[in-house]
Amino acid sequence: MKIKYLFLFVCLFSIFSIPTLRADAFELGVFSPQDIGKLSQPISFKLADSSYGAKAADVSAWLSQTDSLSYDPDYSSEIENIHFCEYRKSILCSLSFDTRRESHIQKKTMVELNSDAVSDFVSNLAFKTDKEAENAKFKLEDGKAAVFSMGEEGVMIKQDEVAKTIAEYVKNRANDLDGTQDPIELAYEKIKPEVPIQSIDSMGIDTLLGEGRSNFRGSPRNRIANIKVATARFDGVMIKPGDEFSFVSILGPVDEEHGYYPELVIKKDKTEPEFGGGICQVSTTVFRAAIYSGLEITARRNHAYPVSYYNPQGMDSTVYIPKPDLKFKNNTLGYILVQAKFEGTELVFDFYGTSDGRQTNVIGPKILERNPDGSMKTTFTQEVTDKDGNVVLKDVFNSSYESPSKFPHPAPDGVLTEKPKGWSDREWKKYKAEHNLP
Repeated sequence: MKIKYLFLFVCLFSIFSIPTLRADAFELGVFSPQDIGKLSQPISFKLADSSYGAKAADVSAWLSQTDSLSYDPDYSSEIENIHFCEYRKSILCSLSFDTRRESHIQKKTMVELNSDAVSDFVSNLAFKTDKEAENAKFKLEDGKAAVFSMGEEGVMIKQDEVAKTIAEYVKNRANDLDGTQDPIELAYEKIKPEVPIQSIDSMGIDTLLGEGRSNFRGSPRNRIANIKVATARFDGVMIKPGDEFSFVSILGPVDEEHGYYPELVIKKDKTEPEFGGGICQVSTTVFRAAIYSGLEITARRNHAYPVSYYNPQGMDSTVYIPKPDLKFKNNTLGYILVQAKFEGTELVFDFYGTSDGRQTNVIGPKILERNPDGSMKTTFTQEVTDKDGNVVLKDVFNSSYESPSKFPHPAPDGVLTEKPKGWSDREWKKYKAEHNLP
């Protein structure tokens, strides 16, 4: 007898039980299509004085909907569902379900909140809300570092806490679909600048460690403007002892909004206009200052082909967001102050810090191979000795440049008029068709 009742219980449970919830979701309840629309209304966020939001499509993407048929003796359906057991895909249902119950089958939509989808949304939201701290910028006055641009605290939202708040917000909305809710206050933390202004007097910045120079004579107007915009990002920067300097990280976004103009940049197989063309004049000059300051270069790549703006060839450094990047380590015992200036068409970067007696000897650059097509190979050596004359750093920088003809330049209007060397007839035909060329 007990076995019979147990069998009956298993049968009924298999028929009427609600599907198990996933670990990454929790149940909000059963809703009509109209109520699901209310549940998916936009949500507003506030962070200090800024406002953000989740659109209805965003909220809807967090919700998982599962339609199911269930038996309700108090519900009378307008159309009997004679395929209930087929829907359940259960043999036990076919054996035990009474056909008289078919007029009491109700369709329900179970809604769950997918916590992983909410977390993904918060992660993307952080790209809009988070802001890195900005260090104060300094200049050298009367042999001492002085502030000329105050730093600013950064902001970082607490993603886990925000995701939990959003989940609770949606849960409350599900319990009161016609109620009103205030915008969500985003939990965040402030990020302090790495270089405190209070430590200026103890930095001991009083010595020119090294200088880098490059000449941009002949640059068009847009290129010069881009050089000046990018240079301003680095003038007055402080590098902590032991830190690795990343040019791309300090440079930040390169677009029209940040003051850049379209100008020629070297891409994979061509030279074409793009916002920020000319920034490599700045990275090249910073690279040279780091070399002559005796700093350890941890990442550097030469340009694809020789560029006259970077003479002498072999001491250039190309950058492009997010890579290649120019990186070097402050291997001195004190802070390094970066100073930039223009002398006519020359860009100059000076690195100031505290002398530890090191001496830097740069051998080269030398051209090892020069070919008629403009390709070449170069080398130079950076040798650093300590105050006792011991060699503490020795790096060899070899550069290999391809022929400029492999990277065709556009005409003044940005469109090529002749087939570049190395292009097939098929490639050139396709290009002409795309640009309406005869």
